[in-house]
Amino acid sequence: MFARGETIIQLMERLAPKHYAVPDDKIGLQVGSVAKEIKRVLVTLDVTPAVVDEAATLGAELIIAHHAVIYRPLAHLRTDTPAGALAASLLRKDIAVYISHTNLDTAEGGINDWMAEALELTGRGILEEIHTDKLFKLVVFVPETHHEIVRTAMFSAGAGWIGNYSHCSFNSEGTGTFLPQEGSDPFVGKQGKLTQVKEVRLETIVPLSSRKKVIAAMLKAHPYEEVAYDLYALDLKGRSFGLGRVGTLPEAESLDQFAERVKAAFDVPFVRMVGDGSRQVRKVAVLGGAGAKYIRHATFAGADVLVTGDIDFHSAQDALAAGLTIIDPGHHAEKIMKPKAAEWLAEQLKAKGYATEVFASKVDTEPFQLR
Repeated sequence: MFARGETIIQLMERLAPKHYAVPDDKIGLQVGSVAKEIKRVLVTLDVTPAVVDEAATLGAELIIAHHAVIYRPLAHLRTDTPAGALAASLLRKDIAVYISHTNLDTAEGGINDWMAEALELTGRGILEEIHTDKLFKLVVFVPETHHEIVRTAMFSAGAGWIGNYSHCSFNSEGTGTFLPQEGSDPFVGKQGKLTQVKEVRLETIVPLSSRKKVIAAMLKAHPYEEVAYDLYALDLKGRSFGLGRVGTLPEAESLDQFAERVKAAFDVPFVRMVGDGSRQVRKVAVLGGAGAKYIRHATFAGADVLVTGDIDFHSAQDALAAGLTIIDPGHHAEKIMKPKAAEWLAEQLKAKGYATEVFASKVDTEPFQLR
């Protein structure tokens, strides 16, 4: 059994929800249709003609990419332009393209975490907060016989987290009453007869990001035909998500040594370095893509070095003046997402019993060459 395209997209949005993206980011389905079964998926950083050919050779009907194929507004779709020719090639080959960009950057277990892990950073925090989960209190009334079953289902779906504590709930016993009317099919009691049942008032915390999943799990586990529950919005701050990570190396090392670490971690032939190579660094800020505007964030976080791409001349001067060193492995260091995202998606599909295969692109889309 192969997964439908909509199912694959739902899985990707479980890893990187769309609301994690920065405003106006161009994400989601950009080319083609996912209203079909997908036998093979290709994960890539960029969509180029060579990548489209690779997907066609593999027989992939869906490409999941990090960088958008349609970023700036299109005034026309002419096939004698690079953008138009690329779109035409995708449509001819019936290959859909789905984009997961800054939402994948922001997500826990996404690109910035993969980059931080590759550098062996510990005690990681967020460089810039983008999204904070809203919190809700979910109250549901459950018969004593199913109290543990419903509570476990809700916890498994993401309810019950307060800070670093999981499985948080409050449970109070009481008596529930109801009178089944004509057309009802009560779990306990009979039509036309007032019923009293020993129930538990179960209260727990639910973040917005898990709300639908938790409610669905609760309803599925609950034995009643009509479930009595309340959902209250709370004026409390939930978990924060954001761009970049700040963490600590196992031990301090020179900037020159750290540059070699970066090259090995991201499989790049060279890096650009700003700062004294003999300087000792330990606290590291890392941000995939272009991170020149995050120099102040890294400085404020107390980082010794910022690892990011596309640093310009004046930004490098600003960093030096602020006492911050920089290692620039290039924008293409984000290619770490290809095997990581492909592995994650393949595991999710396999766990659900789907035969859909997922491949990491082998095409090198780095536009720069060193001479």
